[in-house]
Amino acid sequence: MTELNASEFRSLIISVFPKLTGSAFKLAAKGWDSLAVDVDDTLIFKFPRHSGAERALVKEAALLDIIRPSLSMAVPDMHIHDGPPIFSSHAKIDGEHLIAEDYDALGEGNRQHLADDLARFYAELHVLDADRMRSAGAGPIQPWQSPETVREKALPLLPPEIRSFAEALIVDFETLPPDPHGNIYGFFDGHGWNMAFNHAQGRLNGIYDFADSGFGPLHQEFIYSNFISPDLTARIISAYEMLTGRRLDRRRIAILTGFHRLSELAELADDPAHVGSMVQNAASWAAIAAHAG
Repeated sequence: MTELNASEFRSLIISVFPKLTGSAFKLAAKGWDSLAVDVDDTLIFKFPRHSGAERALVKEAALLDIIRPSLSMAVPDMHIHDGPPIFSSHAKIDGEHLIAEDYDALGEGNRQHLADDLARFYAELHVLDADRMRSAGAGPIQPWQSPETVREKALPLLPPEIRSFAEALIVDFETLPPDPHGNIYGFFDGHGWNMAFNHAQGRLNGIYDFADSGFGPLHQEFIYSNFISPDLTARIISAYEMLTGRRLDRRRIAILTGFHRLSELAELADDPAHVGSMVQNAASWAAIAAHAG
């Protein structure tokens, strides 16, 4: 679809919500698949950027209808407007992103409260009925790049001092046995850019963007919080184990974290706008792994 400009967004929204005529509109985010428009800091409208994103948006709304009543955590109450073009609306969950520097500034109590909330979120999500989720459109999560592709496209882009670490990591990934807990329906996107965090209170108000949710290996669910902090991931894992009785393999989660970053680098190796940050993500994990070792 041809991308809309700001005035076209405004006209489309007002045509469905005429009471918003005098409201303040601003572009909230320009993601891979959708553009988000914030209205009066209280409503979020998402406009898909292509036909695949339209299908994903409709699926996300259907999944959230099942997920929302089962969670302690707030998630969007998303409504689809058929258009054309198709777009969604939901009340904004108040809060900001949570990045590494924000987490480092939190006190012990707030760190543990955050981990407990996220562990409960995952525990509640992982017991949702698989057949019901499939009937709402949930499918396998996006596959990563193959080890061969990672070797070919990611390794040459890495600084020489971490290339041997990356090579060993690929071998570790290749030799991992199947996940002992199998596949579950999960979020698989639990980094801080999908969180609505109240920095004044040190509390997580909600989680959004379920477009990448689906069925995948249980251990993979716990890698994304490493973008915020390995300390947070460790706390989430311990709290999750207490809630569910499942034992998690921390080494497996570390290997998956590293390979995921190499896979993203391989995927975006020819994208000059993003390749630099992907190299940095891989190098950051290499430094963390070296320190842990």
